[in-house]
Amino acid sequence: MLNEPRINIQVQSAYVESQSQPEQQRFVFSYTISIRNLGHSPVQLISRYWRITNSNGHKIEIQGEGVVGKQPLILPGTEYLYSSGAVLETPLGTMEGHYEMIDHDGHPFRADIPVFRLAIPTLIN
Repeated sequence: MLNEPRINIQVQSAYVESQSQPEQQRFVFSYTISIRNLGHSPVQLISRYWRITNSNGHKIEIQGEGVVGKQPLILPGTEYLYSSGAVLETPLGTMEGHYEMIDHDGHPFRADIPVFRLAIPTLIN
């Protein structure tokens, strides 16, 4: 596939202490994702898939249309930024997944989201 769309995905996560309740095993994290189209044609994000794993090994899978209620069209050389969140039962976990996208000809493709860590700051040195 020589003309495979080139998508770069970067993630930044943060612990949201003000919404967390550690004594009730409720740890809230936010994350901001940058989806950059490095190709020469527009692409559209259609759906998402997430696998969230807490430090006890408990996995949750989430699938749905778009992201934050949108199915953005990402033009060549531009990026789409959005923020969302996750609630874990442990102070440490990971997320990973993929976006189902279509290229300018309507051909579907998958853009992988690299694994990233969700952790309260005191656990990371």
